[in-house]
Amino acid sequence: MRPDTSAIVPAERLDLVPIGPEHAEEMAAALADPALHAFIGGTPATAEALHTRYTRLAAGSPGPAEAWGNWALRLRADGRLAGYVQATIRPEAAELAWVVGTPWQGRGLAVEAARALLGHLTAAGVTIVTAHIHPDHHASAAVARALGLAPTDEQQDGETRWHARIDAPRNASPTR
Repeated sequence: MRPDTSAIVPAERLDLVPIGPEHAEEMAAALADPALHAFIGGTPATAEALHTRYTRLAAGSPGPAEAWGNWALRLRADGRLAGYVQATIRPEAAELAWVVGTPWQGRGLAVEAARALLGHLTAAGVTIVTAHIHPDHHASAAVARALGLAPTDEQQDGETRWHARIDAPRNASPTR
């Protein structure tokens, strides 16, 4: 079974809402701090660039063996968008990524959102989870550890591959 990438995924303080072009303007503002790009490179995207990107993402992966899941983090307290989580999904495996805008960092939102996403994916049969994290990005490494991922010796484009095998999809209990 493939995870439903069009589903709203609930978490404690936020909902993961499938990203679409209608989110571009608010996400451009939420992700406008150049410091967010210290480890991933580039510069903040404009609303126009995000509109184009989100239109492409909402259309889905062009390959049948892969699905893309991209969710905006909508805070329940005020309805604002605070970042995103994403997953590249292949049979039984997913690669995760997360970004939280600077004003909302340090509140545990990345962990909360990534856990909700992991639960959604494992409920649909994903058993292998990876993430690629810059070796100096300690906050992102903390999120990966909270999910049960462990760093490997593998490097790709200057980032360390983190990995977990999920033994019990019903409770998303990872093992390394």
